Amino acid sequence: MTKQLIVRGAPQEYELKAHAWDSLESHLNRRNIKNVLILHGEKSWEAVKPYFPELSITAAYHYYGGQCTDAAAESFASLCNQKKFDGIIAVGGGKVADLGKFAAYKAHLPIIILPTLAATCAAYTPLSVVYDEAGIMLRYDIFPKASDLVLIDPAVILASPRELMIAGIGDTLAKWYESHAIISQLAVKPIEVQVAEFAAQKCREILIAESTAALEAMAQNQLNQAFIDVVEANILLAGMVGGFGDEYGRTAGAHSLHDAMTVLPGSHQQLHGNKVAYGILVQLMIEENLTEIEQLLPFYHQLNLPTSLAEMNLHLTEEEYQSVAERACAPGEMIHLMKQTITPDLVIQKMKALEAFTQE
Repeated sequence: MTKQLIVRGAPQEYELKAHAWDSLESHLNRRNIKNVLILHGEKSWEAVKPYFPELSITAAYHYYGGQCTDAAAESFASLCNQKKFDGIIAVGGGKVADLGKFAAYKAHLPIIILPTLAATCAAYTPLSVVYDEAGIMLRYDIFPKASDLVLIDPAVILASPRELMIAGIGDTLAKWYESHAIISQLAVKPIEVQVAEFAAQKCREILIAESTAALEAMAQNQLNQAFIDVVEANILLAGMVGGFGDEYGRTAGAHSLHDAMTVLPGSHQQLHGNKVAYGILVQLMIEENLTEIEQLLPFYHQLNLPTSLAEMNLHLTEEEYQSVAERACAPGEMIHLMKQTITPDLVIQKMKALEAFTQE
């Protein structure tokens, strides 16, 4: 199996510390950035305003629009050219970060990311997941340049919604199962792939051992080491898996299932990481690894991660099963990196088998 292996290991600079955002202007000055576009979310921006520092440089604040689309990236890149911005700061969750990276790539500008959540590794990775206006996932674009800076204040993420942290745990847990499905097929593992495998193993190890304590920190609004560890597993370690492993460590069955489910309008009410967590179980069904599913189910139940379509209030018709399965198995989908021969019929069979298995 020969896949692309280009290392995109990390942002140019990454810093997690208390009051990290307070150093934003000094970072901008070091880069000679004097006129910035600041993209932000809606509810998240209202929540994190108290943490965001006053800037003495010129800054224009814009709500990002709710989705990372080609049109949005083109619009903000055009705005950057018109207003002669010399940098972009993305403040928010994964979609804000993805749109910021995409627009910065188009406008040939540095991108600085201030995460408000630990729900994905988007802040760390030099790629953007692109959707259409209806919320259907189209593709992901990988950029030849890493983000310039990621600044994480753990207090900001401590105050974020608990359900988004849980979704991040579900998304990050997939790093081990998806990368293992691919890497386990290799007779010889390049050093880069070994680094990706180590990071993926650490993701699973930290999340299984420390997620409960991390969520307790959120409930008590009191930082602890478990919380810091889970945040960095969801952002840094998760980003390293694809950053060093490239196509050997990026995605396989679980994310293909997630992407396919976006064709169902009802699925848009579910968080990305919840759908990925469900996809892990379908992937394990395809691998006929019922033992691992049984070991994971108590962890899923403890965190209230979905173990079935029914738990996501998704009751599919035969036509909807077919639509999801065909999308999951489309040519070029990462599900085909698994060693099994994947067909729509097999995906439907295993999705239904998971429903039965989790209801027993």
